[in-house]
Formats: sequence, C-alpha cells, structure tokens
Amino acid sequence: MTYLLRTAQAEEDLIEIWLYIAADNQVVADKILDQIEEKSQLLAKNPGIGQARPDIAPEMRYFPVGSYLILYREIEDGIEVVRVVHGARNLPDVFS
Repeated sequence: MTYLLRTAQAEEDLIEIWLYIAADNQVVADKILDQIEEKSQLLAKNPGIGQARPDIAPEMRYFPVGSYLILYREIEDGIEVVRVVHGARNLPDVFS
C-alpha cells in the first residue's frame, strides 16, 4: 500500500490556492488542484523523483506542478506533503 499524507499546513495551502484561483475561475482552480493531486499520487509511488532540498529541511524534496511546488518528505511506503507553495516564493523563508 502506498501512503500519501498531508500536514495541516499543506491542506491549508491547497485551500488557499483554490480560493485565490477560483476568485477568477473555479474550473481552472479545480484543474490545478487535480494536477497537484495527480502528481502527489505519482510522488507517493516514486518518492525519489523529486529534487532534494536539504538546505530547507533534512530529507525535504520538491516537485513542480505548473507554477506550484509540492514540498514533501519520504516516509515508509509513501510521502508526507509538508507544503504546497507558489514557485516564486523564497523557499528558505517559507520554512523559517
């Protein structure tokens, strides 16, 4: 069995992303969250495909989805999504 866990902060990130985009277009907001979910499932099955970012936190990895980054760490049989943030954000600041 493959596990895909999300922190409370990651869940909040997804809600904020949807609300921001849905203010202009709910269909696009749904599609972006669907893409993030699809890539998260892929990462859960193949956690090593993301780029390592030990400068942010030990064992932290990221994977781009459009303009967003899924920040996650590998767990036994899957991943834990820690944050989902816009790619223009300064990642060290996100975790400080």
